[in-house]
Amino acid sequence: MEEQRFKEPALALNRIYTKTGDGGDTALVGGQRVPKDSARLDCYGTVDELNAFTGAAAVTARTSGPPELAPILERIQHELFNLGSILATEPADVGPKQPRITEAEVRQLEAEMDRMNESLPALRSFVLPGGSRLNAELHICRTVCRRAERAVVALRRSEAVDSINIHYLNRLSDAFFVYSRWANLQQNAGEVLWQPNQASSARIK
Repeated sequence: MEEQRFKEPALALNRIYTKTGDGGDTALVGGQRVPKDSARLDCYGTVDELNAFTGAAAVTARTSGPPELAPILERIQHELFNLGSILATEPADVGPKQPRITEAEVRQLEAEMDRMNESLPALRSFVLPGGSRLNAELHICRTVCRRAERAVVALRRSEAVDSINIHYLNRLSDAFFVYSRWANLQQNAGEVLWQPNQASSARIK
């Protein structure tokens, strides 16, 4: 059997509130206390937000369809938690078996996008979120993912950040877009195309 790549968590969360963050700071994995509005916390906090929206989309996929998308989204939740683990750790404190993002995660996203794109019609306009609830939820994931990517890029200006983390978030936002279109196709829901003249100003007579 192949050796476990990442270290499994060893936690004992007996009490949720600790009061240690009441002063507006919190601890990184290495124990350093940092302000809660620091660039590093903005990164893994936004990734955590993305994880929550991804979980909501996974539930929608499993209960309303297409169910094939649910395990993909659930896998991505674990990957996002791995990403958060690294972002919550200063580079000098990263352990050899600490969960992280690798090229394997990026390649898997690309393979899924390529497979789904084969059945999607060519786009003739920009699309708007809608057509189905799952489509709209996946677009929320896409936009939060873009924000997470911007936050990690901003962190890289002042601290060392492995470029694979940015590659992953960039590819993941693209994947959410493809998933959203594929979800509508599987549910026979029409895509909502951008029509500039549907704006109020274009309707004034």
